[in-house]
Amino acid sequence: MLADRLVAATVRDLAELGIDARADVFELRDYAHEITDNLLTGFAPAALESMINTVVSADALIAVTPIFSTSYSGLFKSFIDVLDPDALTGTPVLLGANAGTARHSLAIDYAIRPLFTYLHAEPVPTGVFAASSDWGGAADQVAPLGNRVDRGARELAEAVARREAQVAADPFDPDTYLGEGRSFGHLLGGLAGE
Repeated sequence: MLADRLVAATVRDLAELGIDARADVFELRDYAHEITDNLLTGFAPAALESMINTVVSADALIAVTPIFSTSYSGLFKSFIDVLDPDALTGTPVLLGANAGTARHSLAIDYAIRPLFTYLHAEPVPTGVFAASSDWGGAADQVAPLGNRVDRGARELAEAVARREAQVAADPFDPDTYLGEGRSFGHLLGGLAGE
């Protein structure tokens, strides 16, 4: 539920900024077996590979996990472990978490944010935590969940709007390693008579 609200609010805020956005939502529990297979064999089954390609090519991510034993879930961490460590470099990320009580709200800042920082992603300042009480009549009246969702979504939308378009360079294109207009002779230096 939290992820769905964050996605809807972010798509809405992107539209207000004139950015047409499409969101793909993945439930890791649907890929649990494939994630385990990947950890065991080092190869992603087709369904997981397709999902990974979608995630690492996204302009931004919204990552939401339940909190277990004061940290992210094991399945969440296992998925992160199958990603290339450089795959999320520079990617804006909105962090979210949910748990039974608000006592776990700091898990975003002491467990999840450092994980994405290690991956060189760019988490937005506001992480959105939802306790069970946030969904009922005893919800936080000081900082209601709706306000926190709106703030996090706005920060992610603004981060996407500021981000320069990413162009994937083909590492095998000679222009990538030679420089435009240069030849292998330039690369070899003296052999080209220069």
